[in-house]
Amino acid sequence: MIWLLEGQSSQRDIIAGVRDALPEGVKIFASHRQSRPEITGLADVALIEPADNQERIEWILDTARENAVRVIVAGREGHLLESARARFDAAGLTLVTGALSIDALNMVDDKSLFTAQAERAGLDCVPAITVTDARQMSDAYARLAAQGEVCIKPVVGIYGEGFWRFKQDADPFRCFAKTGMREVNFDMYLQAYAGAENRPPMLVMPYMTGSECSVDIVCEAGQAVAFVGRRKSGLYQSFEREGAAVELALKAVQHFACDGIVNVQTRDDSNHKPHLLEINPRYSGGIGYTRATGVNLPGIFATRRLGLAEPETAWRADVRVKALTIAVPVAA
Repeated sequence: MIWLLEGQSSQRDIIAGVRDALPEGVKIFASHRQSRPEITGLADVALIEPADNQERIEWILDTARENAVRVIVAGREGHLLESARARFDAAGLTLVTGALSIDALNMVDDKSLFTAQAERAGLDCVPAITVTDARQMSDAYARLAAQGEVCIKPVVGIYGEGFWRFKQDADPFRCFAKTGMREVNFDMYLQAYAGAENRPPMLVMPYMTGSECSVDIVCEAGQAVAFVGRRKSGLYQSFEREGAAVELALKAVQHFACDGIVNVQTRDDSNHKPHLLEINPRYSGGIGYTRATGVNLPGIFATRRLGLAEPETAWRADVRVKALTIAVPVAA
């Protein structure tokens, strides 16, 4: 039995991939802290998780024992469960959090620590300056702006939340009128940051003009087992499993000893050379798109963890996809 705890909305895609790969009789458990049948409804057993974190750990352990669950995938709360790994090991449960220690999770989640470690390891990454006040931000911007465009993002965050690209000719109101553009005048941003009561640490970085590659990887203690790279081009996404960006992502996963279904983001510079942006120690929101390539990453992950035969892979080249919103019927 395998249990997928609350994750991103792509938890539904993970369940679907696992279901297609597992033989009949092997149950899939899925849970969420909210009633989300459109996500968990594909599982054999759908559960509601307790809201309290400490209660969740006890509940997960008890429920897993009662139902002979063997593998537990942490989803959103990787840090919480990783901190209790010894208890899962003692219960004979395989816990998958994206890493094998709390220090390793902290290293990839904190983009400042991640960047510093990647640079020490000789991995090409987007250089970044960590700032915690307006003076530091102003100095960092001046230093990087002399070389080209500059952008900023939080030290800790997902889904690109808090990312902004500085454009000096941007109308000050533009960031409010067209939030999707992610462009803002630096002076206005600096004024807002200086006036904030609780200023989060931020990363000031050069803005690289090349394309971004998102690599979804099934890995075991740093060893990549299966992977698919995705690139956005307008409304579409295309796929790759070779090239400099994928190779860089695999080296990063190995160095940081990632474990589970993780996602590595890279960005090309103007010379088409990829640089690491971040490692997300959890499955990505777009992992479901990779099924179009003939590679079932969730299925490969689940079968290997359960000691079962892996699903066959038949790579389809020159595939591109476009996301559509679909309606999922659920009970009233």
